[in-house]
Amino acid sequence: MLPEQTLEKLYALKLNGMAEAWQEQRQQPHRNDLSFDDRLALLVERQWIWKENRALATRLQYAHLKQPACLEDIDFRHPRGLPRATIDQLASCEWIRHHRPCLITGPTGVGKSYLACALAHKACR
Repeated sequence: MLPEQTLEKLYALKLNGMAEAWQEQRQQPHRNDLSFDDRLALLVERQWIWKENRALATRLQYAHLKQPACLEDIDFRHPRGLPRATIDQLASCEWIRHHRPCLITGPTGVGKSYLACALAHKACR
């Protein structure tokens, strides 16, 4: 079977990540150093990552977050009274698993919207 036909079939099966990884493997000179099992494992891993990334992008798109926020980017040195232990507890997303709400209160300008978007981003992940 020709490589073009194989690629067409991979894309038809919606195995885009695997198709891209296979094309990259074919262009690498040291690809023959790996066993068949190792090469197949790399292709499957790449498909898995592609599918997970696509699912995350879809969840983030449906979330309609107002700003790109991430819990890892929160600056706890800024004096806004944001206890790290509380954020770490919220970051575990246990409150979502138990169907509990999370209310964020505070004065204007302390980052309530940012924190809400960061928690939503974490929940999507």
